[in-house]
Amino acid sequence: MARPREFDRAEALNKAMAVFWLKGYAGTSTADLLEAMQIGRQSMYDTFGDKHALYLEALRQYNESSVGELLRSLQAGTALEGLANMLFTFAARPEKDNAKGCMGVNAVCEFGLGDPDVNALRDASSKMLNKAVEQVLRDAVAAGEMRADANIAEAVAFIASTLSGMKVSAKAGARPATLLAIANLAISALKS
Repeated sequence: MARPREFDRAEALNKAMAVFWLKGYAGTSTADLLEAMQIGRQSMYDTFGDKHALYLEALRQYNESSVGELLRSLQAGTALEGLANMLFTFAARPEKDNAKGCMGVNAVCEFGLGDPDVNALRDASSKMLNKAVEQVLRDAVAAGEMRADANIAEAVAFIASTLSGMKVSAKAGARPATLLAIANLAISALKS
């Protein structure tokens, strides 16, 4: 008879996510994971599969949480106020979190296009966020906050690049005031 699990799966996953977020995939050893999760090797393999499967589950959970927070922050005031709020929400995160960067951006930097599973997670998250940003930008045009001839696809790419750049800057030590200035400049560039 199999022994019942003696640990909280969600808690163990959160602990693994924290290690991967801080150290990256390659920089994280199985021993690091076992120590952080406080479980045995066999329990890890039985519950999560191998290190790669655990990483993918941790990245999926991180992406869902991160994108969910960004989507909620878009729901503020006018369309451009929502976009500003999204960027400001990231900029206002605790410096200790910003110092780790964004696990999703970290994954892009570590894997590039070399891992189809990581690519699929990145693409799904990007698609969800970009679709919401596109709608907000269309609303901004309709409300006269942006020029009627604004190229929405380019504006979506601009916001995505701005947010990614802010995440990399935060990991490199940019202060919240600097991140807020970047966000303000991005929003100013979109205004009609």
